[in-house]
Amino acid sequence: MDGLNYIAAAIAIVGAAIGAGYGNGQVISKTIESMARQPEMAGQLRSTMFIGVGLVEAVPILGVVIALILVFAV
Repeated sequence: MDGLNYIAAAIAIVGAAIGAGYGNGQVISKTIESMARQPEMAGQLRSTMFIGVGLVEAVPILGVVIALILVFAV
């Protein structure tokens, strides 16, 4: 039964990493597109992008926490 915990932990981390990678790509892509349309808003868009990327990066952190709970569960 321990082997299944390791597999579940790996799936949690991989899923979180793929989701975060896709989310970051979308946030950055749309920000660059918006900066190209309105260059005068670049500073505000950049700061908003950093907040969005930070929120997206919370997902893999939670995935790692869940993976650690699965691996070290008694």
